[in-house]
Amino acid sequence: MEAKPAEVVKYLMINMGVMATVTQSVDAETAVVVAEAFGKKVVRGALPDDDGVAAAGVANMGNAIDEDPEESLLPRPPVVTIMGHVDHGKTTLLDAIRSAKVASGEAGGITQSIGAYQVTTASGQEVTFIDTPGHAAFSEMRARGANATDVVVLVVAADDGVKEQTKECIATAKLASVPIVVAINKMDKPGADPARVLNELMNYQLLSTEFGGDVEVGKVSAKNKDGLDDLLDKILLQAEVLELKANPNRAAQGVVIEAGMKQGLGTVATTLIQRGTLKIGDIFVAGASWGKVRLLMNHTGARITEAGPSTPVQVVGFDGVPGAGDVFTVVDKEETARTITDSRRKLLRENQAAQMQGDLKGNVEAILSGMLEDGAKEKMELPIVLRADGPGSAEALASSLRELVSEDEYFKVTCKVLTAGVGEVTKSDIAIAGVSNAYVVCFNVAANHQAVEDARRGDIEIGYYNVVYDVLDQVQERLDRIRSPTPDGVYIGRAQVKVIFSIGKVGNIAGSEVLDGEVRRGSNVRIMRMGRVVHEGALKVLKNVKADVEAMVAGTECGIQVSDFEDFQEGDFIECYIDE
Repeated sequence: MEAKPAEVVKYLMINMGVMATVTQSVDAETAVVVAEAFGKKVVRGALPDDDGVAAAGVANMGNAIDEDPEESLLPRPPVVTIMGHVDHGKTTLLDAIRSAKVASGEAGGITQSIGAYQVTTASGQEVTFIDTPGHAAFSEMRARGANATDVVVLVVAADDGVKEQTKECIATAKLASVPIVVAINKMDKPGADPARVLNELMNYQLLSTEFGGDVEVGKVSAKNKDGLDDLLDKILLQAEVLELKANPNRAAQGVVIEAGMKQGLGTVATTLIQRGTLKIGDIFVAGASWGKVRLLMNHTGARITEAGPSTPVQVVGFDGVPGAGDVFTVVDKEETARTITDSRRKLLRENQAAQMQGDLKGNVEAILSGMLEDGAKEKMELPIVLRADGPGSAEALASSLRELVSEDEYFKVTCKVLTAGVGEVTKSDIAIAGVSNAYVVCFNVAANHQAVEDARRGDIEIGYYNVVYDVLDQVQERLDRIRSPTPDGVYIGRAQVKVIFSIGKVGNIAGSEVLDGEVRRGSNVRIMRMGRVVHEGALKVLKNVKADVEAMVAGTECGIQVSDFEDFQEGDFIECYIDE
């Protein structure tokens, strides 16, 4: 408006009662009033984000903005998502179908991210497969797989039946309104019982065609490559019913399946093209990132010049790392891409600031409520700095870590993920960890040399993992140790103080009942009261009635005296440890 910032702030405060700073955002109505007060004419518009992209010059941004004419639509390959419980053979089945070793390259034999591949059947028809992880930590990633697919293949082990993640996959597919084809795998195993699997699936409204339902079921052995042609026929039959078509002669649009950093290439995003054709040199927008296509690679890593509908392709040329599930859209010019991403990044920053304020308010309220509530648990947090090989992995792991908890009657310990980023650990990550005394978790990534040196100097621990089970299990162990720290030695038993005896010059003796294990004279002890450690020392005297004894076992009563401590209270716990 060619006005000094101080004048605008002054007008807001005095005339409108808005206590604003120079960098603060105001709503549109307030902005109009202020601008008109300064003699400016205001024309109301809209930021060019997902709902106003067309006005900003984005070519064909979703069905909500434009529809392809019926005559421009051509048949396209079906996109099939492989889902199922962990270790039921999803990747091995896909491996058998496309005759390439994929499962052998997965840490722990399980898929940690989403992979997209395209195969050609014996009849010459192309099918695009998306392989999603089966572990519970990757529910969000499985959901993205279903939302980008035409058909879901639900893999169930014939010797194991329907499991927890199987149920999640069924719910995910139904939520996305995607038809399901069931693949009963591991038919070669001695304990295979397909009838049991079919009966269990009926509990989730999946009735096979042989029972009069509409769900196609294929019985396969991925290991022996039996029944694969029959399964592919059932998939293609389902795809034929859907009459899948797309317009290849237009600007490309798709969805980011997974993204990460690769040495020498920068950000590489596996993208599923849903309509149009993506070409080298195209300018695109994906979430809050934009770029120009510098390189296209197919699922085998070979370079290609273009990718049509239902084609999974690795795109190089992003200015940042997009999120898994972000809409990928080709735009007409660089200026448009910058405008869109700038507005999205601004909105993202505002949302993050609002969330931080909300978290701060929630923390203050939690502290105050804890002060007011009688007998409230003391809450502690384990700070974590998380770095992963892709945004999908980072997001899913962060979500799972936040759900971990260790609690007892007095204490509750949870995880607080300070940052969850993509790529190697850097100096800034170590700086954050140093300030907050955080544990650094690296999932399929490493720390650079400078970060390692800083971590050593600051005594900051870095954990390297390539299997999600290990991350969750070891962080859970840390939470348990925070809640109940162990002094030097090995835990051997615990007693509870029932009554206190005061014996002249001897001092106070704790009349106690041994609850588990044994208590032993000379052992290290820790005295716990209301979840707090009130003393650590040595068990000096142990008596059974009046006789001195070496040890007392669970279920017995004894008298305990601890070195340099007499302030026993009824209900105290005495935990005993011995040197290894």
